[in-house]
Amino acid sequence: MKLLTILGARPQFIKAGSVSREIAKYPHIKELIVHTGQHYDANMSDIFFEEMNISKPDYYLGIGGKSHGAMTGQMMEKIEEIAIIEKPDWIVVYGDTDSTLAGAITASKLHIKLAHIEAGLRSFNMQMPEEINRILTDRVSNLLFCPTKTAITNLRNEGFGEFNCSIIKSGDVMLDGALYYRNLAKKPLIAIENEFILCTVHRAENTDNIDHLISIIDALNEIAQERQIIFPLHPRTKKVIEEHGIELRFTPVEPVGYLEMVWLIDHCSLVLTDSGGLQKEAFFFQKHCVTLRDETEWVELVEGGFNTLSGSNSENIVRAYREMKHRISDFSCKLYGDGRASRIIVESLIAQ
Repeated sequence: MKLLTILGARPQFIKAGSVSREIAKYPHIKELIVHTGQHYDANMSDIFFEEMNISKPDYYLGIGGKSHGAMTGQMMEKIEEIAIIEKPDWIVVYGDTDSTLAGAITASKLHIKLAHIEAGLRSFNMQMPEEINRILTDRVSNLLFCPTKTAITNLRNEGFGEFNCSIIKSGDVMLDGALYYRNLAKKPLIAIENEFILCTVHRAENTDNIDHLISIIDALNEIAQERQIIFPLHPRTKKVIEEHGIELRFTPVEPVGYLEMVWLIDHCSLVLTDSGGLQKEAFFFQKHCVTLRDETEWVELVEGGFNTLSGSNSENIVRAYREMKHRISDFSCKLYGDGRASRIIVESLIAQ
């Protein structure tokens, strides 16, 4: 059996790494990895792949830094060429990037079976490009691997039970990765106090709206008077802060590698973020989270009290921080499975 896996960003490589390590246990399965280049990441060097025990890409397309339409179209053209040459039994895609959608449409046009990992997620915000990518990818998939019960419910509500596809509750491959990398985590070479908050801000809805970003920084400046904030500064966020002269009353740090980020999540007291993945990783490491957005696709975290939505309003962020820093929760519930998602995914692909 031959799999063609389409990836476009470092988080997708980390997720796919767990599945690839499981695939490697089966000699009769060959996996080829395509890196579209959608998100350029200087940290994705040879050392990255070696440290993370992740297979290097077999194909690199170098398509990034363009509009959604230009990237998706160019990716489809190149993925189609590769698929025609390689003749895979399955195309496998992850999540909700333009690379995901390009792989999905290509598979459907060439009548190649498509597996979507992280299927069924919904923010119900159609202004988000990711939401459109998720919905369209789900619709043309043959195998839908859902990380949660909520994801399955979303698909059922949209009528997927009547479509020619299989819906499987796999659990979350990010949990597989968190458990694997926890023992490999490295402390960053920065000054860290005993009690610190981990914060990341990078989404376009916050960085492209200067009022949102200023409001978030105002809240962080206030919180920093009480507790150290470790703020790995995303290049896009850094550029906006410098261009507009936004005052930081705390010291940001340079972006850190994934193994260092795992250490920070594991040792922080609270997470503030607009990242989708970091919300879940906070839960994996039993940390509460304040999400700097108005909605999240991980609704079960909010419903369970592990996460709260503050939006970008400064007062709401500070209020949420004060509430969450004292909250006590039972993190033993298995919202995202038990760390065997990769095994379930590979066994399901074999069974098909």
